Amino acid sequence: MSLANPNGPTIGVFDSGFGGLTVLRALLPLIPGARYLYLGDTARLPYGAKSQQTIARYALSSAAFLLEQGIEMLVVACNTATALALDDLKQALPIPVVGVIAPGTAAAASANADTNVLVLATTATVQSGAYTRACTALGLTAYEKACPLLVPLVEEGWIDHPVTAEVLRIYLTEALEEAPNATTLLLGCTHYPLLRPMIERTLTALNHPLKIIDSATATAHAAAALIPASAQSAHATCTFYATDSIEKFQRLGTSFLGQPLPEVHLIDLGG
Repeated sequence: MSLANPNGPTIGVFDSGFGGLTVLRALLPLIPGARYLYLGDTARLPYGAKSQQTIARYALSSAAFLLEQGIEMLVVACNTATALALDDLKQALPIPVVGVIAPGTAAAASANADTNVLVLATTATVQSGAYTRACTALGLTAYEKACPLLVPLVEEGWIDHPVTAEVLRIYLTEALEEAPNATTLLLGCTHYPLLRPMIERTLTALNHPLKIIDSATATAHAAAALIPASAQSAHATCTFYATDSIEKFQRLGTSFLGQPLPEVHLIDLGG
């Protein structure tokens, strides 16, 4: 399915918090003529430790709000929501829905002929087995490592903090002990691109360099493939919504988006 709005498409980007801004950051140069509506469900994060039923309910309520605002495509810029709610969203919405897992896995398959992929993700994403299934379908062997502390640390803005560095070192040491033959590292959470410099330094220190794949960038390219070039001529506009902590969202979101955020609108999606 493709979109052909001559005035530029309206694209919804949804995440549990700030991490999906890395997907929006990658989308902006690829679909410059779009009207973007970004929703961070900050009142109910983190999603990574919640049940499938709860995550699906949260995702559907967020998607319903964005649909009311007129979106023509939904980009689920959250690995946990993609793993546990993508099918529900596709069934419920009358518009194209793009998740982050399939594009990220496809990018990993294209980047390296080796079949061993180490995936860093949230607990809920790992427990879903979504990356393992996606990798298996492409002939890859995946090892998924749950890193539950990384999202809260990134959400606190501790992107270059000694505590984050130590937590990351522990996670990667454990992962590499169990997957010593891995040659590709797939960042299975849209928060993790902000930690990429620290991840690269840690891998170097552990003497185990890996090819790093950013699922946020891969997802942006998958979404852009649905937009004809004729709809990509205008300047992008962005509207931001959050369900809590709009001051924090605006402050920390600058790091994720790579540019200052304008006004963030506070909305209430219920419990």
